[in-house]
Amino acid sequence: MKASDLRGILTYIPSFRDKLFVLSVDSAVLEDERAASLFLDISVLRSLNIRVALVHGASARIKKIAAEMKVKPSDVDGLGVTDEATLRVAERAANSYSHDILQHLADVDLKGAVTNAIIAHPAGILGGVDHQWTGRVERVDSKFLEALLDNGILPVIPPLGVDGDGRTYRVNSDGVALEVAEALRAEKLIFLTGNGDLPKNGKKPAQLSVEEATEYLKKRKGEISQEMASKLEHGLRACKEGVSRAHILDGREDEALLDELFSSEGVGTMIYADEYTEIRKALKKDVRSIMRLIGNSVAAEELLRRTRAQVSADIGDYSVFEIDGNMVGCVAIHPLEGKTAEMGCLFVAPGHENTGIGKKLMLYAENRAREMGMRKLLALSTQAFNYLQSKGGFSEGTAELLPAERKASYEASGRNSKILFKELS
Repeated sequence: MKASDLRGILTYIPSFRDKLFVLSVDSAVLEDERAASLFLDISVLRSLNIRVALVHGASARIKKIAAEMKVKPSDVDGLGVTDEATLRVAERAANSYSHDILQHLADVDLKGAVTNAIIAHPAGILGGVDHQWTGRVERVDSKFLEALLDNGILPVIPPLGVDGDGRTYRVNSDGVALEVAEALRAEKLIFLTGNGDLPKNGKKPAQLSVEEATEYLKKRKGEISQEMASKLEHGLRACKEGVSRAHILDGREDEALLDELFSSEGVGTMIYADEYTEIRKALKKDVRSIMRLIGNSVAAEELLRRTRAQVSADIGDYSVFEIDGNMVGCVAIHPLEGKTAEMGCLFVAPGHENTGIGKKLMLYAENRAREMGMRKLLALSTQAFNYLQSKGGFSEGTAELLPAERKASYEASGRNSKILFKELS
């Protein structure tokens, strides 16, 4: 682990410590040859005093065992009809995965216990069809799970439920994970899927509000797999029922879990119910983070070079954009002569480009300039001028727009930046 990676993790510890994360792990992830690395990631979470409950699927092994037994499964995901033969296959598959998980936990010095904490009832007759041994979660024995968690034991919860008479039902693991997250008041519900990412305009959406996720599901349900639609639907429900965040990520990627949780960019899709972003005025303690944020862009001559001393001296001019307390963007408003201000150091971290953050920062800067009584806003750029014109409403001007002192520094820099301006009403 690099020192920079460790620093990144440390910034999250105060907000994550003693919180509960429910992991929903698809069987395809457990079948992958890299499955052992997931449990190393879980051991990192536990070392940081993050509590973890693990729900797992069984569909991949249901198919395998059914083929070995020459049984045609009536359903593999716990949503359709489960006949008696399929239930027996599902029990074997789920129990074998639970055993594998306990072995993986032991390999990383973690204690786990397979639980029967899911109380279920028959799904019944749906659309005129008797779903037989398919069940629905009636309740979660949260006291049992909390007792395990309080004693440092990681609960392992299979996709099976029992009723008051001891009958077993096949239940859908996504539904189980949702109910467990709600019952235990989890901070996060994390779906580790073996089915890739959610597509959006050729790339996965890094974050979706509940409203955006609802619209996404409405428009794209036919474009995504049933498995991914299920993750999205259950993640939405979780956020509506009090879980702060739901995450969907490809669990087969190395260190995907840590990369998703301990970086502002993440590697999956996060669904959130509340506003989790903030633009605020920068503080002295932010100087180091600002310099680190803009470092590569300065090296590429996209931004004007600034020393740490210069940023520190002008820190009152700067504002930063945060996601869950982590800086991903910045902008500065520098007052000039004659009720003119210059917008500078507009930057958004690469992982958050094309998400609207740049536009929000420009609007914030413009409003701040108005609050300062400015009548004209300038922006000098060597590479982002098209963006400033199309998204910010700036027009191209000449050096004659610059106050005398700023014009002198502009000419001395030799950057030959385009000069853009916007009248503030």
